[in-house]
Formats: sequence, C-alpha cells, structure tokens
Amino acid sequence: MEIYDAFPELKRDLKFQPLGNKYLKILSANQIRTYNKKGFLFPISVFNNLEMQNIKHYFDALLNKSIAAGWNSYEIINWHKHCNGIYEIVSNSNLIDIIEDLLGENIVLRHSHFFVKLPGDGKRVSWHQDISYWPLSKCRVVTAWLAIDDTDYENAAMQVIPGSHLRPNIPFVDSHPSENNVLNQTVVNAENYGEKPVTLELKSGQISLHSDLTLHSSEVNKSNRRRCGLAMRFLSPDVKAYKGWNKNSIICRGKDITNHWANNPKPSDEFIPQKNNETVDVTMKNLGLEPN
Repeated sequence: MEIYDAFPELKRDLKFQPLGNKYLKILSANQIRTYNKKGFLFPISVFNNLEMQNIKHYFDALLNKSIAAGWNSYEIINWHKHCNGIYEIVSNSNLIDIIEDLLGENIVLRHSHFFVKLPGDGKRVSWHQDISYWPLSKCRVVTAWLAIDDTDYENAAMQVIPGSHLRPNIPFVDSHPSENNVLNQTVVNAENYGEKPVTLELKSGQISLHSDLTLHSSEVNKSNRRRCGLAMRFLSPDVKAYKGWNKNSIICRGKDITNHWANNPKPSDEFIPQKNNETVDVTMKNLGLEPN
C-alpha cells in the first residue's frame, strides 16, 4: 500500500522553501540558484588533505571501537553528543559558513549519521525523501554529506533525482526484505518524479548538499573499497520537531530564540555508548534512526 505522509496526525508544511542568505560567505549566487532549482549541490571542498588524513585516522579507530562494542557500521548515529572528534567535525567553522549561506545566521545540527558501506555487505539505501522519515513542522533541512572516503559509482556513491524536491508527499511503500535496505521506505519508479539520476561522486574532504525533499538512494557497494560518509542534518530554529526529535541537537551558530532545540554540550572525551540491542532495533523500525 502506498503511503503519502508518515505523520498524517501532525501539522506540517511539506512544500519546498527556497533557501539563501542575503550576504554570502562561501557559496555564489549561482550555486544558491542551482540548489533551489535542482535540490542539491556538489562538490564543495571543506577539509584539506592533511585535515582529512587526521579525520580518517580518527574515524578508523572509532569504527573499530564501535564494532568491538557490538555496533554495526550503520549505527554510529548522533555520537556528536558522545565523541569530541565528531563534534569538532559537525561544528567546523568552514562547514558552518557554507550552511549559513543557505539557512542564515542561526543554525542547528539536528542529527548526525555515519553511513559506512563495507565491501560485500550487501546493503543499499532505497529511493526516499528524508522528510518522510522525520516528524518536522516544515521542509527547511539541509543535509551536508561529507566524504570520508572517495566515493564514486563503483563503491556506491549517493544518487539524487534533480527536481524531485519540488514534489512533496511522493508516495512510498514499506521496503521489501529482498532490497536489503538500510532504512525501511522505498519510492517506486522514482525516476518519474524528476530528471535523470545524478551520481554524487566526491573526493575525500568534499561535501554534497541536498534538501530534505530530494529523492536520493545508493546501491550496493560492489567494489573492494569502503564507502564512508558522515551525513549532517542542519536546519534553522524556526523548524519545530515533534515526538522528541529535538533532543539530540546542538546550536552550531547564532541562537535559538524559541528554546525548542536542545544544545548538547561539547564532549570532553571519546565515549562509545553501550549498545542496547532491543532499543536500537525498535528505533530502526520506527522510521527514526534516532537512538539516544
């Protein structure tokens, strides 16, 4: 059965809202127009080679520790609350300057999620719109996807459908087990909702940006190389979260005059959360990917 809104009981404005700050720091006016027209923008360099060497070394150690603690490679979610190194990445001033060009001076990080496709793990991310997973009041979220590894077609880089962000409430179905979907929704015949899919090939240290309404997916990693990226979800504080989805946030720049969003403090150390299998499994099934 097709579903048009995962949260019909909530008051939500699901129309795309064009973004862009009056005074630009990094992005050009043409890049802003491209984002608003296409629903995505790439590639944008954020970290240099030396910085990325350090980030890679940090993440390699973090991944090993998390797997040793029982987590899998897709479950490092919202650890900016626990790990100083992740907090430093998501709040990096060069990155936030780019986000400010789209959202303005008040910026909230709502959510962070490492997506790590290991060679041969057989997982894909089926076509979906992010907003169909998120109980938010309106569509004003920008995802910055940081390439930890080089990402290309062979190791399952993200794909997007240009123009699909102008189609709110695209119907989806529950994913079939045969899809091996990391998430649990699938938009059938996604290519019908925009232009030809574009593969977002990135070099390590570059980011792509996409709207919470942009259809996107990634295939199975059939290469012998890992494909790791950090997805960071930024919004302006005029957006309201329902169902407790404001609790993992941090204020990256400016202020939240609504006092709606949490502002978790910067961790002083590297803490690997203890895994509760039952809690994580239930969370995954409830459209959230939002463990505590």
